[in-house]
Amino acid sequence: MRIGVDAACWANGRGYGRFTRELLRAMVGVARDAEWICFVDELAAETFDLAAPNVRTITVEQRESPTRAAAADGHRSPGDMLRFTRAVWRSRPDVFFSPSVYTFFPLPPGLPALVAIHDAIPERFPELTLPSRRARLFWSGKVRLALTQARLILTVSRYAASELETVLGVTAARIRIAQAAPSPIYQPVSHEDAVRTAAEFGVPAGEPWFTYVGGFNPHKRVDTLIEAHAQLVRAGRHRPHLVLVGSLSEDVFHGNLAELRAAIDRAGTADLVHWPGFVPDDRLRALHSGATALVLVSESEGFGLPAIEAAACGTPVIATTASPLPELLPGGGLFVKPGDVDRMGQAMRKLLSDADAHTAMGELARHGALALDWQSSARATLAALQEAAGLQQPTLAAAGAP
Repeated sequence: MRIGVDAACWANGRGYGRFTRELLRAMVGVARDAEWICFVDELAAETFDLAAPNVRTITVEQRESPTRAAAADGHRSPGDMLRFTRAVWRSRPDVFFSPSVYTFFPLPPGLPALVAIHDAIPERFPELTLPSRRARLFWSGKVRLALTQARLILTVSRYAASELETVLGVTAARIRIAQAAPSPIYQPVSHEDAVRTAAEFGVPAGEPWFTYVGGFNPHKRVDTLIEAHAQLVRAGRHRPHLVLVGSLSEDVFHGNLAELRAAIDRAGTADLVHWPGFVPDDRLRALHSGATALVLVSESEGFGLPAIEAAACGTPVIATTASPLPELLPGGGLFVKPGDVDRMGQAMRKLLSDADAHTAMGELARHGALALDWQSSARATLAALQEAAGLQQPTLAAAGAP
């Protein structure tokens, strides 16, 4: 097969980009007899390092990078999208793969396509993700076009698949699942390395910390984490630190960073909250390895990769029930309903005070994370691409059945 790929998302610093990079690397390694035609813009081309004899890269000139233009309150110009469409038409792939609807552009008519939609969060919580009516119209139009042009829809978990059915009306027969997985770099490090790394970000040696990794966006509900942490501190017994990892200036999604800083100031916990910004994987795994827990309490998560990466380091999670994480990490942490500050605080207190429970949950979390791998995701995606191209019949594995 000649497989065209929208690789513009390669430059994205969030989960979309991680999914694109890890999955494509695994797919090219699994399907060495396929020809891969990867379409990138100038920004993605700067870091695109997928070098293999069967990979060809086509750089499409853009006035503004799709990674930046497809922002919460932005949109891509018709001319930029048409340049991608023409580039794909000239290359004549047998099938096309869009790893994320985030950078989707109109495809040549009749081209078989597989489009990944990771969740239905913008549709469920438009006021928390898309700040204007104009932004919502552009997003809705893009998703509708993707659903129209794609023969099959790929998503990242059974939870996400159920959301696509319920919210977007995608029939189960069109949905295939390829779960994400932790990068191999996410492994436990020594206690000394973890403490040394945390100290670089302001956590004194010998003091406990929790990590959060992700965007500072309203639907992530970091505000409730800040509140739960403040309540824990005010109770007097524990004074854990909170390390909030994520871009402080480059995020193109709808953010609420100023509101979060104000909430910390009101709570009086600024001396215990640290903002390291973006942290590379080799240092992030050390932060995870020594943390009391990774906390991810979003309104919804299609997958929740930061929690899986922390779990791969042997760290328990405190995570939202509105996600696949309770299923993916059974016994590997404590799971709370979005917005339940009291339960979140109780979970934090439990993992701070019960060493045996912390150890047991950490072991189970690592076991759950290591059950996931990108090669399995690559095979599931390749099966879906072959099916979309009409080269094979659907199977239970391709359909994402257990």
